[in-house]
Amino acid sequence: MAEEDDPVLRTLQSLRGKICEAKNLLPYPGPNKMRGCFCTVSLDQEEVFRTKVFEKSLSPFYGEDFYFEIPRTFQYLSFYVYAKGFMQRDLPVGKVAIRKEDLSKYSGKEHWFSLQSVDPNSEVQGKVHIEMKLNELITDNGSVCQQLLVRIIECQGLPLINGQSCDPYATVSLVGPSRSDQKKTKVKKKTSSPQFDETFYFEVTRSSSYTKKSQFQVEEEDIEKLEIKVDLWNNGNLAQDVFLGETKVSVKVLRNDSSHQAWYLLQPKDNGNKTSKTDDLGSLRVNLTYTEDHVLPSNYYISLRDLLLKSPDVKPISASAAHILCDICRERYEAVLPVVRLLLHYNKLVPFVTAVAELELEQTQEANTIFRGNSLATRCLDDMMKIVGKRYLTVTLKPVLDEICESNKPCEIDPIKLKEGDNVEVNKENLHQYVQKVFNSIVHSSMSCPTLMCDVFNALRQMATKRFPDDPHVKYSAVSSFVFLRFYAVAVLSPHSFHLRSHHPDAQMSRTLTLISKTIQTLGSWGSLSKNKLSSFKETYMYDFFKSFQEEKCIEEVKRFLDEISSTGSKESSGVEESLILKEGEVHKRAQGRKRLGKKNFKKRWLRLTTRELSYHKQPGKEALCIIPIRNILAVEKLDESAFNRNNMFQVIYTEKLLYVQANNCVEASEWVEILSRVSRCNQDRLSSYHTSAYLCGNWLCCKATSETQAGCKPCTATMPANIQLDIDCDRETERIYSLFTSNSLKLLKLEEACASMAVYQGPQKEQDDYSHFTIEDSRETFNTIKHIREVTEKLLEHHETFQKKRSTSTKYGSEDNPIVGKASQHQ
Repeated sequence: MAEEDDPVLRTLQSLRGKICEAKNLLPYPGPNKMRGCFCTVSLDQEEVFRTKVFEKSLSPFYGEDFYFEIPRTFQYLSFYVYAKGFMQRDLPVGKVAIRKEDLSKYSGKEHWFSLQSVDPNSEVQGKVHIEMKLNELITDNGSVCQQLLVRIIECQGLPLINGQSCDPYATVSLVGPSRSDQKKTKVKKKTSSPQFDETFYFEVTRSSSYTKKSQFQVEEEDIEKLEIKVDLWNNGNLAQDVFLGETKVSVKVLRNDSSHQAWYLLQPKDNGNKTSKTDDLGSLRVNLTYTEDHVLPSNYYISLRDLLLKSPDVKPISASAAHILCDICRERYEAVLPVVRLLLHYNKLVPFVTAVAELELEQTQEANTIFRGNSLATRCLDDMMKIVGKRYLTVTLKPVLDEICESNKPCEIDPIKLKEGDNVEVNKENLHQYVQKVFNSIVHSSMSCPTLMCDVFNALRQMATKRFPDDPHVKYSAVSSFVFLRFYAVAVLSPHSFHLRSHHPDAQMSRTLTLISKTIQTLGSWGSLSKNKLSSFKETYMYDFFKSFQEEKCIEEVKRFLDEISSTGSKESSGVEESLILKEGEVHKRAQGRKRLGKKNFKKRWLRLTTRELSYHKQPGKEALCIIPIRNILAVEKLDESAFNRNNMFQVIYTEKLLYVQANNCVEASEWVEILSRVSRCNQDRLSSYHTSAYLCGNWLCCKATSETQAGCKPCTATMPANIQLDIDCDRETERIYSLFTSNSLKLLKLEEACASMAVYQGPQKEQDDYSHFTIEDSRETFNTIKHIREVTEKLLEHHETFQKKRSTSTKYGSEDNPIVGKASQHQ
């Protein structure tokens, strides 16, 4: 592939983690010492995730996972703990704020963080564009003085105030040892990116016409001690103005140049009131993984990608590049996922999984332990099922889990855990009904099982039968250990992790789901268990509960289901595809067809996207107010804030009208645009251009064209062609694999040395610990593969260094993309 004329380095950020628990929170003032509390995740001051409310506890256990692509630059990742307010705003209990530069210290680990106090003067975000010039003026009497020109050009990314764009203004002060002169811009209405373009003048040296009426209080003043301080405020009208951030720029920047223009990140106000008793507020346990991928253009990854895609054909499989990566990153789970995604995209996963499963089977001595460990084969299958089986899980489990969670009947059957007044027989009946619903839904779902999963299950079944020909049950246990133990049982236990429920369940429902999961897991294994194994249950109450099921009937249903999903034919239904909810949530929608501005034109609505249509409703579960078939969508693009003075807006362009939508935050907006673009990218008559703003008062605000049917003024965002269900960015996955190889280069070197030693001396000559964790079946083949890995990764390293040099020279410090970290104020 020829190199691109203007190759672009993409920087993609993502955040994955879990808000585990808080402890030792301060009791709340008032008679009710404990209230419900919840935790939020924010990029600077923009909330992007919120947990469920945990009722009345000073040590709440949240246990909620989160994942999102980070769509914009940010300074701080923050976690806030709030107490749920009564008839008033929620009260901040404390926060954890981590600078972006420090995220790598905590990435991939679990930490207890002490909560800090929430100070309004420290809650800032955004940047300001400033120009400064130092001019010499000749006065009327011919003397010379110096004048400082300060131009406040614009700001970007200011926070929302009470959920709405702010009314910002700036104050500009010349601060020195003996004075503080302040000037003020005009207020800009309803915008988080105000365009000020206002210039202010300050006299910085006295002229010979100095009089006592001048602002100077001393005879002489050193210019280099002067600083320009810019404060951003939200105009509160009748209420108090809200501080939005500040920065200070020393006049010394003009020492070598009479002009200076740069972007500065806004900083908190340092008011000297920081409390030293931060531990008294309690602490928060968080696990987070921050990933930043610097993705090169596609052609740079060809060599590494080809080496990985050859993996299924390498004999033995342990000598392949994919297997070597997973071997040297054995304790790092994230190494398997990019391999699975890449092989999946190029239809190479089934032969690779088959080969690694066969290697594991050779080392398995007993049929009843088949695929029970945390091996490469089982991890590959786990990730494959999560990716490919997402829709399958949703269709099979979501309706029944929604019913169970909403009815939430007591199901505790452990006599030790029963609450006062509980009836164990009633609970047992409730649990039996729930289990039966889930079990029936699973064993009758074979027609929805993805073909790829069926192909893998068929291969596992054949290999297991060949390995243990005398065991009649192994053909079932080889499949049930995945589909029941590692797929359905896990999804029932943690439905929020599989996007089957929006939040982690409460304590009672979590216990119910645990009991259902344990039961489903055992029912699924009945197809490979003999009757006498029921006596091996540890808990007597579980043994008694299992006796309530019709054993022979369950065994036959499980066997039939496993037979169906492990056959070679496609199991996907040939009928009309069932409508599946892809995304839904609360948004603000502008009334369609309105040609004028107006706050009342925006209404709160429930937006829902399925595989067939986009619709909006007054509330969840209510009848749709508008339905847009997916096939009618012509483009989905972000909207300029200037259109309605609102941020996080996007537009859905379809055959009849335009739909303008405001999401709750930047993450939600990006997710809506991404998924709507993905499901409509194959539509006929998609637009090639669009208007970045709205048609209001007789013209398009972006290009001033007066015709409403005028073609767009900007090309539509290009979308990479990809499978709708498996939207995989292969360049990004290959970049992650490259990063893993380079970060584990020492282990790769150890493996290389072990192979060289075995090849030369016909046996290991090193200490056992140096190579015992590696799989070396063919030392020469493995050595050759490592050599190729080194060659392609070293070449990629050179490309990265070249791009970074270009980027560092083209992205000037102080530019919009690389703003200066300004100083916080020391003055009041």
